[in-house]
Amino acid sequence: MLDSTQKRFNKAYELASTTNLSFPPDIMLSFYAYYKRATEKNGFYLPPSEQGDLRSAFKINALVQVKDLSKKDAQEKYIALVEEHIGEIPE
Repeated sequence: MLDSTQKRFNKAYELASTTNLSFPPDIMLSFYAYYKRATEKNGFYLPPSEQGDLRSAFKINALVQVKDLSKKDAQEKYIALVEEHIGEIPE
């Protein structure tokens, strides 16, 4: 059975995935990093990259910044980010 944080995280992800709002790159990277940290099953996630790929470098930097968070902390930060930028998560 899912705990309350996991249920809220799932709802937050659904809300974020369906929004039509646009966000600056730093906010998008935060969504990305918290989500990847909260859902990674086998340790630290690294995106595939090509040599000189600036986009991948930014993603890796965002992931490194959250690497010490527990999965639950990452879920809670993702939830807070959704509520701050998209709106309250419905019950």
